[in-house]
Amino acid sequence: MDWASWLQNRGIVSADQGLGVCYEQLLAQLPSHSPLALALLGGKTAATPGLAFLTGYQAALRALCPAAPQGLGALCVTENKSVRPNDMACRWDGQQLNGRKDFVTAADAAQWVLVAARCEAPEQPAQIRLLELDCDQSGVQVELLPALAMMPDIGHARIHFAAARARVLPGDGWDEYVKPFRSIEDLYVLTATVAWLFGVLQRAECDEPLRLQLLNLLSACAELTRHDARQADTHYLLAGAFSQFSALRGPIAQCMAALDNPAAALWTRDQALLSFAQKARDTRLEKARQSLGLDRVQ
Repeated sequence: MDWASWLQNRGIVSADQGLGVCYEQLLAQLPSHSPLALALLGGKTAATPGLAFLTGYQAALRALCPAAPQGLGALCVTENKSVRPNDMACRWDGQQLNGRKDFVTAADAAQWVLVAARCEAPEQPAQIRLLELDCDQSGVQVELLPALAMMPDIGHARIHFAAARARVLPGDGWDEYVKPFRSIEDLYVLTATVAWLFGVLQRAECDEPLRLQLLNLLSACAELTRHDARQADTHYLLAGAFSQFSALRGPIAQCMAALDNPAAALWTRDQALLSFAQKARDTRLEKARQSLGLDRVQ
């Protein structure tokens, strides 16, 4: 990562012309399309925390699937508020995809999606494959959902698949893609959000000591992108990064409160975005402790 270049002041990218155009403008600025560069630059130049979240999410998708198409994408797992394989009804028969996925991030702007679908024979245990497909085909219908109070600029939708064409990604869809994506998304969304906060404070020329602490956290996140998201030590280190951010919440709130800046109100509205999936992170941390033998350390 070229930190010297990243540290320079940069303009803000807004979504006034739509999320797709915003994303294209961001990609045009990137020296490389690496997931880390996307999260860092996308977060720092985002007009809102929601857009920072979106760039972190897109970076996570590319870390999960480096061969993914160029435009905006989304991962489709949830059905009826569940992500458990046994609760999924979306099915791939070897030729076509049929079913429904709920609460898909930015589905209204997505050009392609990754879909977790069952493919086992009757009476067999649930088997998940991950499928990649374009959204501009007749077998894909997007149903917009009401905007959320938090990050209202990032839409969510339900997607219906009817005899949709898709490409099967190699490997087990659950163990090799869906499970590790939880940690990958946490890492890249944290990176993009912290980069957004750094950008806000830098443009306001506010609180350099706090900016340096945020920069230190970003350097830790950059190192974590080199680690295997399926390993216990990665989960433990990622928990450390989130703990470091939690310790900065108070100073961030104080600094934002002193700013005469619309970003302060946006942060007040959207800051809970980093509380998403906290229960899952706590579970992974406890499992990491056990796996590493740290639960026996007094």
